[in-house]
Amino acid sequence: MKMRQVIVAVLGLLVLMGPAACQGEPSATGQRAVASMSGRDGAALGTVILTEGPNGVLISADVTGLSPGAHGFHIHETGACTPDFSAAGGHFAPGGEGHGFQHDDGFHAGDLPNLQAGADGVARADVFTDKITLAADADISIFDADGSAIIIHAKPDSYGPDPGAGDRVACGVIERS
Repeated sequence: MKMRQVIVAVLGLLVLMGPAACQGEPSATGQRAVASMSGRDGAALGTVILTEGPNGVLISADVTGLSPGAHGFHIHETGACTPDFSAAGGHFAPGGEGHGFQHDDGFHAGDLPNLQAGADGVARADVFTDKITLAADADISIFDADGSAIIIHAKPDSYGPDPGAGDRVACGVIERS
């Protein structure tokens, strides 16, 4: 029987559950990391904080300076934002899954729900996922040899096989805190 990933809304949190649920390493519990987000002009746009729990990672975004509306929000495979945001590479996908929550064979570990920015350009979100870990030696660790970054895109993600989220408007290298 093939296991499917499920997106569940729980008390305002979006929970991304996959077959790896409850697989996190207990030694990682309590670890934190932060991505200081910057725009293409270098202006500070806020932070994304990642906190390891016993069942996965809580990702809390607090970002300003976005255009109103939905924005693609992803963990990317390389911890680099310069010389331009393309240095972050593609989406973090250690298991080789396809892109998008609606992909038949599962979605990238780096796929996250769209961020919604208000008329004032502020976006705040809490997302829980068991598809990544902050533990250094795990297969799904975002702290592999070249690290990882958070990217925010100009347009919403399609959640299908073609991301379609447009230009990268913000980037932050994920660093342990």
